[in-house]
Amino acid sequence: MLVTNEIWSVVELAFGPNRDCCASILCILILLMELPSLEAIRSSSSNESPLAFTLASLLEPSSVLLHTLVPQLYAKLKNSSSLVKSYTQLIDLAIEQVRTWDQNLQAQVISGHPRIGETKNLSTFSAKEQGANHRHPTATPTPPDILARLAHLNAYYERRYPKLVYIVFVNGRSREEIVRVLEDHLGLEHSLSIDEPPLDAAVPVEIESQKWLDELERAVEAVGLIAKSRLVALGVE
Repeated sequence: MLVTNEIWSVVELAFGPNRDCCASILCILILLMELPSLEAIRSSSSNESPLAFTLASLLEPSSVLLHTLVPQLYAKLKNSSSLVKSYTQLIDLAIEQVRTWDQNLQAQVISGHPRIGETKNLSTFSAKEQGANHRHPTATPTPPDILARLAHLNAYYERRYPKLVYIVFVNGRSREEIVRVLEDHLGLEHSLSIDEPPLDAAVPVEIESQKWLDELERAVEAVGLIAKSRLVALGVE
C-alpha cells in the first residue's frame, strides 16, 4: 500500500496534526490491507513513505524511528547495489542500523514499545501479542492483580535500569507467565504483591556499565524478534 499525500491528509483531518499519532493510525490501515511492496520501500524517506510505515508497523512507531532510522535506512537501501529480498532482511538491516547508534537513541527505540501489561493506546499488534484485545470473542481479560503486579515490576525494573523500559518477546505467553519471567529476570521471588519489594530497594545499575549495556542489547534483540513474529502473523517473510 503506497501511502499517498491524500491518504495522509484524510487521517490528519480525522485525528489531528500530531504526525506520530497519525503514524500509529496509518499502521492500522496497513495491517488491514498489506505491507508496501519491497520495491516501494526504496521510493522515499519521508514520514509518509512506504518505508516509514512498514518500520512503524513492525517496530512500533516512535519519533526516533521516523526521524532517524527511516532516513538512515533509506540512504543505505538507496546506495546498495542489491535489492532487499524479504521483510525479514529489512528488519535485520534496521536492527543492525540501530546497533550503530549511541545508547540514548537505542533506548528511545525500545521505549517505542508499550510496557508489558499496558491496556490502553496499544497498537493492533501489541494488543494481540499481550492478549489485551478483549473485544475478540475468545479473549480472556487479564486479572486486575496480574496487571497491578506487572505495573509494579515495570516500575521496579525502570529504577534498576535507568532510561530503559522492559521489553520481551512474549511469544504467545500470557501476562501471568510474563510476571514470572520478569521476576526471574530481576532476581525477585514470585509474588502477586502490588508494592513488594519496595521500589527504593531497587539498586540502580550504572548507565553505560557493562550490565546496563548487556540489558540494552537484549532489549534491542527483542525488538527484532517481535518484528519478525509480526511478519509471521501477516503471513509474509
